Amino acid sequence: MIPNRDLLSSPFTLEEIESACDVVQKSLKPTAQISWPLLSERTGCEVFVKHENHLPTGAFKVRGGVFLLNYLSASDSSSGLIVATRGNHGQSIAYAGRATGIPVHVVVPEDNNKDKNRAMRALGANLIIRGEDFNEALEFAIQHARKLDLLFVPSYHSLLVQGVATYAYELLTSVRNLVTVYVPIGLGSGIAGMIAVRNALKLDTEIVGVVAKNANAYRLSFDAGKAITTDSAATLADGLAVRKPDRDALEYILNGVARVVEVSEQDLNVAIKAMFLDTHNVSEGAGAASLAGLMKEKDRQMGKRVSIILSGGNIDTLTLVSALSLNS
Repeated sequence: MIPNRDLLSSPFTLEEIESACDVVQKSLKPTAQISWPLLSERTGCEVFVKHENHLPTGAFKVRGGVFLLNYLSASDSSSGLIVATRGNHGQSIAYAGRATGIPVHVVVPEDNNKDKNRAMRALGANLIIRGEDFNEALEFAIQHARKLDLLFVPSYHSLLVQGVATYAYELLTSVRNLVTVYVPIGLGSGIAGMIAVRNALKLDTEIVGVVAKNANAYRLSFDAGKAITTDSAATLADGLAVRKPDRDALEYILNGVARVVEVSEQDLNVAIKAMFLDTHNVSEGAGAASLAGLMKEKDRQMGKRVSIILSGGNIDTLTLVSALSLNS
């Protein structure tokens, strides 16, 4: 079992975040934060895009994988690691596992993005397909870990948060006086990393979480102040397709986020197309969610300096073509 940390009672210090940057940047170059004129014109504000889609796996989570596997000793992981994922967490651990020579098993649900499956296999992962959705894949991965004496790596863990927080440190120390940052919520590591850095830097930037309307467990839970599980999470934004919130992540979000907004499938498609037209960057559904959230709150942010997180660009071809074909 990997030791976990209660970030509410023991938040990361600025020194701990900077030490994570030292580790992560040995393997990964900092990503850009760019204010694209057409996107600012579209949204009515000065908007900076944090380009996590430019990392080697196409998504922010690789930061957490690199940091976590740097922390683990050889004895911790001698039998190998196992994860459950919709794609980006699996690619993260597979990428770091290949670099360190540690075997990685990845469990994905039956309807998983085929392009992400191919990418994980190419990184050397043993891909296992089980379950109708992420939560069923997760249950199988936990059982399989016990059966084969593998080290299970959850999608949300304080060490992963410390690693992925490096994207937020790069953004918040490079772009000053941000009023608001829109961050997609999957299981929670990305937005937790943003909260951790904002707090460590003692900034007053508000953080807004974004979820898909079809996978809105975190919005419902945020409004209720307690974990609420949904029956379905069928959304094109597979990185947001979570039915059951992580309780540790939820507690941290409740204490650090201004609000959580929902965006529809149509909103996500419009944002995917807008990102491509205005920046010539490809974004997956989860990666476009923050732009969709900003566009939904356009009147609220008019004339302000804000940021959106393009958390990943690993979209499948059919979904991309469908979004680009919209008459909007």
